Amino acid sequence: QVQLVESGGDLVQAGGSLRLSCAASGILFSIYSIYNMAWYRQSPGKQRELVATITRSGAETYADSVKGRFTISRDNARKSVYLQMNSLKPEDTAVYYCAASQGVRTYWGQGTQVTVSS
Repeated sequence: QVQLVESGGDLVQAGGSLRLSCAASGILFSIYSIYNMAWYRQSPGKQRELVATITRSGAETYADSVKGRFTISRDNARKSVYLQMNSLKPEDTAVYYCAASQGVRTYWGQGTQVTVSS
């Protein structure tokens, strides 16, 4: 069984911070370090969009809308990826999903809700 479980979503005021976590489990994640990890988000009525990625080697990329505010990191020993979100804005409100990719395969978590009030 392959599992990615996100946590950390919450209701927060604009300007606040949240830290999302995504823990992997299952036999396919026995060697977690081979996966490229990413965070996506989806708001009602919008397409899912890429927020941040971190490769197996630790290289990071960010959507322009979150650069300078969000930081992605990973802990291979804990088989986890994190998203530190600072200076949150109402437009960051979405369900946030983590994804693990290796070759042509991508695995998804169930998502965690982040709501930013103005």
